[in-house]
Amino acid sequence: MELMQIKGLLLTIFAACIGGTFQFGLNLTIINGPTILIQIFINETWTERYGRHLDNSNIMLIWTIIVTAFSIGGLVGALIAGPMAITYGRRNSLLLSNVFVLIGALLMGLSKMAKSFEMILVGRFFSGISSGVGMNINPMYLGESASKEKRGTVALSFAPFTAAGLITGQVLGLGEVLGREEMWPVLLATCAFPALIQLVTLPWCPESPRYLLIDREDKNLCMKALKRLHGNANLTAEMDEMLKEQTALEGKRAKTLWELFRDHTVRRQLITIFVLGSAMQLCGNDAIYYYAVYLFRAAGISNDKIPYVTIGTGCCELVTTLTSNLFVDRIGRRLLLMGGYGLMTVWGILFTISLTLQDKFSWMPYLSVICIFASILSFGLGPAGVSGVIPMEIFDQTARPAAYMINGCLLWINFIIVSLSFPFLVEALSSFCYVPFLSLSFLVSLFIGFFLPETKGKTFLEISNEFHKQTLHGLKQSNEDKSMKRPEPAVT
Repeated sequence: MELMQIKGLLLTIFAACIGGTFQFGLNLTIINGPTILIQIFINETWTERYGRHLDNSNIMLIWTIIVTAFSIGGLVGALIAGPMAITYGRRNSLLLSNVFVLIGALLMGLSKMAKSFEMILVGRFFSGISSGVGMNINPMYLGESASKEKRGTVALSFAPFTAAGLITGQVLGLGEVLGREEMWPVLLATCAFPALIQLVTLPWCPESPRYLLIDREDKNLCMKALKRLHGNANLTAEMDEMLKEQTALEGKRAKTLWELFRDHTVRRQLITIFVLGSAMQLCGNDAIYYYAVYLFRAAGISNDKIPYVTIGTGCCELVTTLTSNLFVDRIGRRLLLMGGYGLMTVWGILFTISLTLQDKFSWMPYLSVICIFASILSFGLGPAGVSGVIPMEIFDQTARPAAYMINGCLLWINFIIVSLSFPFLVEALSSFCYVPFLSLSFLVSLFIGFFLPETKGKTFLEISNEFHKQTLHGLKQSNEDKSMKRPEPAVT
């Protein structure tokens, strides 16, 4: 496919991701650089108001609330993303989500001038709402805008943008850039720039063709959107596929969250997203960062160099998500997910061994550092991106928004749980603190191998029918088992 022919699709990928998952990655890391500076600001503000200093435990409590506010906002964003996608469409929902992040950026940028650390808290909450919406709708919008042959590559493009956002936040947080005393409010307000870029570029992109045809029943607008996305290519096959899906879903409206839970025909799909949505956080990728600074220091890396090495971890994830993006439509989803979680299990075992023997061998910290980078590379290979594509592929148009609400809620709830509980887990299990995570990674890898069908190159209707047949077979088998166990009536 020539570059000029898909320029509309490339613009759509950039415009959707820059204010979607890039925004999430940026907001996740820009808060890390000025941590000490903001804590000092909290103490100074409190002292000026009430005439007494805060002790360290109270400062940490306020700081924890500020950090957690982003995740709570993300959970709210995930809950409203489904109704927004149904009511306003995929593209317009992404545009509307920028209102939240612009409010957040304004509050955080003016917090020092107003001498109010509460403005940082509220600003992080609003930024979280925007990220919650973006993390749900971004892959949905891209997946619905791509042909079945390129759907994996197009939908998975949100993952490299997430990693790029992480790295950008890490770089901006350096002391030489914006992570210093007089500039940290500007650093926190930089999340406004991706929002502004999206507000300028995304209106030039079409709405999801599937949303226009199936939800809005507008065939003409759907065809116009396809032409803007795919140029002058032959669109007959793609249009026929969507018309078949429209016919299959005729008379059905978008499902609510409760209706999706009550629908027994999507039971296997629900189990799948519950497993994959939870595993994204419970696999321990974010937890492994907890040890990173300590291990870098133990390996002999000086404190002033550690921030640059930390940027290297983000670069690892960027490289592997790009690699995954290139091969997802060739290798398939199952193999990338199984391989990613399987390798994370191996590196988790080695990481546990290295932590246990940390003080016995001088070279052991270096093995720990290798395990950190290798685990992050493995996470980027499949779980980081493919997990976000699966809900879009295994649910039909009527169930997809509600499915992403569940997937998004699981991501943010488990993110909060891991963030708050991991320090206690370290205290209780010490060097074995990573065992629960590697165990879960192993179990998820087995689950994918046994229960997740390959979706590469299949239409949404074919995937839904495949799951439907599996569900019917399971129900039939269950009924037969019950019949065999039922005692026969006595002969009189």
